[in-house]
Amino acid sequence: MSNHLQIIRLLADGRFHSGQELADRLSVTRAAVWKQLQQIRERHGLEIHAVKGRGYRLAGPLQLLDRDAILSALPASLCVRPAELEILERIDSTNRYLMQKAVQGLANGHVCLAEQQTEGRGRRGRSWVSPFGGNLYLSLYWQYDLEMAALSGLSLAAGVAVAECLQGLGVAEVALKWPNDLHWRERKLGGLLLEVSGEQGGTSRVVLGLGLNLRMEREQGASIDQPWVALSRIPGAAALDRNRVAGQVVGALIGALSQYQREGLSPFVPRWERFDHYLGKAVELTAGDRRVAGIHRGIDPRGALLLETGRGISAHFGGEVSLRQAGP
Repeated sequence: MSNHLQIIRLLADGRFHSGQELADRLSVTRAAVWKQLQQIRERHGLEIHAVKGRGYRLAGPLQLLDRDAILSALPASLCVRPAELEILERIDSTNRYLMQKAVQGLANGHVCLAEQQTEGRGRRGRSWVSPFGGNLYLSLYWQYDLEMAALSGLSLAAGVAVAECLQGLGVAEVALKWPNDLHWRERKLGGLLLEVSGEQGGTSRVVLGLGLNLRMEREQGASIDQPWVALSRIPGAAALDRNRVAGQVVGALIGALSQYQREGLSPFVPRWERFDHYLGKAVELTAGDRRVAGIHRGIDPRGALLLETGRGISAHFGGEVSLRQAGP
């Protein structure tokens, strides 16, 4: 464990700790502690208050990721356990990290979580805001004996699993926005990113990433280009333990990826419709400069969005296609 993380763990309770106490715990000088605190402010973006005679404290308490607590929070009914569960202090991208490791070979269910991402990614090359110690940033590896085309609905199955998991944790009004966004009352709560590599006719290596807003201050999300929300601002969800949510979500995703391997998307389609935010509503699909307006009629067995226009019902896949509720 780095000195930075040791100090953050000591300060995570939100209380004041003297410079001497921190120095004693790390077996360093007080000057070294001061230097480390400056680096933590710069590297991790954490606000640290310093008060003469009292010491140092974070602006608020943090729930840091804990491997044992996450494993303990896995659903008891889970048939497939994580092959490995890594917790990283700071990484460019959890998806990129697992994609690189997959080249050397990984077992199904290898999971990594990070306290902070410096280059978190969403769909269509967008960045994913990933401040330290508040939200969930995780990726999960799975290998399928399926061609890549057969995995077109996998991110939708994963979205269903996360939505059901959050609902089970008491988060009401969770919704899914095709193809892979989690919403709450018209605001983005999280998103999934599926990356697949493989050869035609061979096995496919999948890394599924999830970003879920748990605790994020308004100024931390200032660069997000759409309305957003964190669980801490949702009635009935504010007190949810970060490690419990992580364990339950990891279990739900492993269950979904395993079921998809056996049954494909079919069992997830009716479950998707329960959460489909735009089902039966007027919508507009945008693909580059092309826009198509119609009525959203759900998804087909491949995971394509079904859009009804004056010409009938047509199927549309993800990629560069985005979905927005049509104006009046």
